[in-house]
Amino acid sequence: MMLQHPFIPTARLLIDDAVLEAVMRNRQLKSTDAESGGILLGLRRDDHLHVTDLTTPYPDDKRSRTSFQRKDKAHQARAFLAWRDSGGVVDYIGEWHSHPERHPSPSPIDSREWNSICLFQHKPMVFLIAGTLASLWLGVGDTSDIRQAMPTVV
Repeated sequence: MMLQHPFIPTARLLIDDAVLEAVMRNRQLKSTDAESGGILLGLRRDDHLHVTDLTTPYPDDKRSRTSFQRKDKAHQARAFLAWRDSGGVVDYIGEWHSHPERHPSPSPIDSREWNSICLFQHKPMVFLIAGTLASLWLGVGDTSDIRQAMPTVV
């Protein structure tokens, strides 16, 4: 999937199909399903952001119907291994989680947490929310704002 970078008109946000497929497998399809989530891994190519991999929930994460807290140290270990094995090219590039709603959008809690991540990272970050339908909210955050990414017009 290719989207327009919301801050830089000439830049793109690319999400590999395997990442999207993994997110779709972790949606909350039943009323008893807990939120899923993890980190996004990928590349920064000039102003372009390319999401190539992700983590999914691990045993020590805290999950409920309406929240996901990434607590398991395996997420960080996976990011470190990807960074090391790629010679420092693949890195932590963002966060994803599911919402128990048909058309997802960031909650105030999401916005606060994402703003903190952007301030700490000092570089653009990707954020993704999967809804119960095959719908996604995708955005990019920087140190001052988080904006939804839009489909690329060709």
